[in-house]
Amino acid sequence: MSKVQKKTRLIAGCGMLTAAAIVLQYLEIPIPFIPSFIKLDFSDLPELIGAFAYGPIAGIVIALVKNLIHLAASQSGYIGELSNFILGAVFSGVAGLIYKKNKTMKGALVGGVVGAACMALISFPSNLWIVYPFYYNFMPKEAVLQAYQAIVPSMKSIEQSLLVFNVPFTLIKGILCVVISMLIYKPLSPLLHGKSE
Repeated sequence: MSKVQKKTRLIAGCGMLTAAAIVLQYLEIPIPFIPSFIKLDFSDLPELIGAFAYGPIAGIVIALVKNLIHLAASQSGYIGELSNFILGAVFSGVAGLIYKKNKTMKGALVGGVVGAACMALISFPSNLWIVYPFYYNFMPKEAVLQAYQAIVPSMKSIEQSLLVFNVPFTLIKGILCVVISMLIYKPLSPLLHGKSE
């Protein structure tokens, strides 16, 4: 495959994965026993697949374009999209970097799990210092804490709530994306790379 063909394949593949990420970002699933403003979506999955197929930069670019397009429908004053980009970029960037150094099923699995763990860790400061302070303009901090206390009355602070709810939720979401990517990456590979590869 020539350089031009590879570049064309890269652009087409990233475009297809970005389109999938945009659609998935709108398919939010409410989760029982978690405050209603925390919803599950799988829009990080195409970013992860892109990072495995084309490298970490591709995963980050897919995360960026997805969120730039989603700005038009933002209900969070663009803060949600900023946070989503930060987390998605960390997830796909770390996973893609590890896989790039060890292009095996084990490398993809390790990369995905480490990426998910990094995303979960970054979600704490991202929510604490970026997302929630913006939401406090519309919903008092006390009301946000009460939403957590309605589920677990022993929650004493936003920080504790983020550690108990948001960080594990983000980790589980990342792990689910890794599991799904392990199942679908091989069947998708001919489409992403061309049947000759």
